[in-house]
Amino acid sequence: MAEQRYNEITVGPQGRFVIPAKIRKEMGIVAGETLIARLNAGQLVLEKPETVLARLKTIFSNVSSDISLVDELIADRQDEASQEAEA
Repeated sequence: MAEQRYNEITVGPQGRFVIPAKIRKEMGIVAGETLIARLNAGQLVLEKPETVLARLKTIFSNVSSDISLVDELIADRQDEASQEAEA
């Protein structure tokens, strides 16, 4: 039978909760470590920064190194500003 992956936790008056020891151990979370919190379809997701970085690298891995995303963003904003000025 598969191991249970659910833990019930209680949120304290200041919005604090304790990550169960078994989860902390499995994720390698140690006291004082920083986690990234985000919402995903109504779920609270806690991730280590290196996990977030790896996910972002995967997402942007198909962008050619000769393309500047910053330059593209600036050009898009300039186009939008020009269209607003004309309106």
